[in-house]
Amino acid sequence: MPKVLIADNLSHLAAQVFAERGLETDTRIGLDAEALTAAAGDYDGIAVRSATKLTAAALAAGSKGALRVVGRAGIGVDNIDVEAATAHGIVVMNTPYGNAVTTAEHAIAMMFALARELPAADRSTQAGKWEKSGFMGVELTAKVLGIIGCGNIGSIVADRAQGLKMRVIAYDPFLSQDRADDLGVEKVELDTLLARADFITLHVPLTEQTAGILDAAALAKCKRGVRVVNCARGGLVVESDLKAALGSGQVGGAALDVFEVEPARDNPLFGTPNLVCTPHLGAATAEAQEKVAVQIAEQMSDYLMSGAVTNAINMPSLSAEDAKRLGPYMKLVEQMGSFAGQLTQSGLESVVIEYEGAVAELNCRPLTQAALTGLLRPMLASVNMVNAPVLARQRDIEFSEIKHDRDSPYQTLVRLTVTTERQSRSVAGTLFGGDKPRLVEIKGIQMEAQLSPHMLYLTNEDRPGFIGALGNLLGDAGINIATFHLGRNERGGDAIALIDVDEALPPSLLEKVRALPHVIQAVPLTF
Repeated sequence: MPKVLIADNLSHLAAQVFAERGLETDTRIGLDAEALTAAAGDYDGIAVRSATKLTAAALAAGSKGALRVVGRAGIGVDNIDVEAATAHGIVVMNTPYGNAVTTAEHAIAMMFALARELPAADRSTQAGKWEKSGFMGVELTAKVLGIIGCGNIGSIVADRAQGLKMRVIAYDPFLSQDRADDLGVEKVELDTLLARADFITLHVPLTEQTAGILDAAALAKCKRGVRVVNCARGGLVVESDLKAALGSGQVGGAALDVFEVEPARDNPLFGTPNLVCTPHLGAATAEAQEKVAVQIAEQMSDYLMSGAVTNAINMPSLSAEDAKRLGPYMKLVEQMGSFAGQLTQSGLESVVIEYEGAVAELNCRPLTQAALTGLLRPMLASVNMVNAPVLARQRDIEFSEIKHDRDSPYQTLVRLTVTTERQSRSVAGTLFGGDKPRLVEIKGIQMEAQLSPHMLYLTNEDRPGFIGALGNLLGDAGINIATFHLGRNERGGDAIALIDVDEALPPSLLEKVRALPHVIQAVPLTF
């Protein structure tokens, strides 16, 4: 039974979902870094919110044990070392949709608070001042709202703002014109947005490209009196530049739910006029916390029980239905990769995986990663589908995936071509009976072979008597041959043999095989 550590305050529904799906859970909240590192390897999965930090050390320790997946109940994964998780083959999941509505609503609420100066008016009124003329707000109707980042949350903000009769413009390099038309927003460049917007709201992740996107230079391009809302990530707005712009009146007001350093107990912005602050409440509703807790529990359970991958940061998505459908193909391509990897004796340079027939219509990205896993495993014992692409790139191994829409002699066919410093080698395979992997071609030579735990691969000169000599040698050594697959490129040329034996050949016997006349190569294989 897979076991999951719930390391943060998640809704009780998370543990309920895990139990219903057949997983065991431990709830241990508030573990320090040392305790978490010590415990990580005892669990197949770890579920967190934002408080617990999953460091490289904890993930490395977990990978030496059972840890296979970590899940963040929420969007941001700043508290998880994704690079380290990937390197150690651990899937990182989040829940990008669970709190989208809640965060979007908070951004709208912050806009209202800015427009009508609600926090300051509340403090004044409760102090008995009744300063009715001191809080002259503005309407949102007909104002231009500039949205930086029009993805899940930004698109919901756009929809709500249109309901308020605002005019919405959006800057997002990944926003297509068709999608912008569907949302009813005007797609613009960043400088255009800065110049036209009355209100600016940010809904992008914190990356090298977005860090400090609203700095002094950007704020200077805005309309005087622009109002800024940030419910996304601290660091998108340069706080010192914002403080100066608020002081000069270039920015008429700012509403921040996130800060460069959190918890923000002593921030230089605090006390600045026309500033509204909340303590990272974007996802803080009962509904959102229940949604993300249930979603992360479902996603982690699906992965641990069926191999389904949903909302992973470092691995392609794979539905439970796809996982079941792709199962036989996964076995086929991993065996093909392993076959090529065990025969590779010099540095790998490139890998090409080609799909044709029925398999080309499926989700092939997981298959490509499975093939890479099989290929690299003879050299890297810790490789799996998560870290295989990373390990390949680290070693300057180029890999590509090609789908062919063409007639094939087989209903489905996968071809793996590996190029090393010395040569190129290809192997092709298919499924017989819908789920039985078979090799059908090796180095351009037609051959039908089923792979088994112990095999011997031979390349030899096509000469009479070779098969008999090999059979006698193996028979005298008490090695039984289960199947014997042969092929050649031409009469008298090179031939290959793939032999299924009941047990592994001892090194001394393998040397005798290599010493037989006409043997070019003899390699033991395991699958």
